[in-house]
Amino acid sequence: MRYKIAPPARSLAFLRTAREAIPLVPDSEADCCRAIQTATDVADRETAREYLVFLQALGLVAESERGYYRTRDDLDRATLAAAFEDSVFGADVLLDALDLEPVDTDIAFEAVRDEIPRWERERHADWEAVWRARVTNLLEWAAIFGLAERPASGYRQPTGDTENR
Repeated sequence: MRYKIAPPARSLAFLRTAREAIPLVPDSEADCCRAIQTATDVADRETAREYLVFLQALGLVAESERGYYRTRDDLDRATLAAAFEDSVFGADVLLDALDLEPVDTDIAFEAVRDEIPRWERERHADWEAVWRARVTNLLEWAAIFGLAERPASGYRQPTGDTENR
């Protein structure tokens, strides 16, 4: 399953804090969103819901019939990166579009444009603006997970210099 959610990029520490807010015993979506809001600086429920689903895509949270719960596995950056690439819609296409030369968000958007399902295009009045924002968020998350670098002029494949990440 691929998740189309791509909330604004934060830090790995933010993901840990948001995950720790979710109980080990399944709880309702509303309660889990409230827990994320209480533990972090996320102000609104809809954004908290995006982070909850993103945590699920990364394997940090799971869902059962009774609600969402925190998984017990501690996932390192490499495991999170693999989950991001495998489970988040468009991440793999964007990563394939990166080269050693920086790519700006417009070029990255064009790489994923044809992958966006028709129903997603019809769902929003300005679907391109919505998806451009998602592409930017995906690129930022890719940088956080070490799958991309962000020099001043865009995003590129990592060069192997991990000191600055």
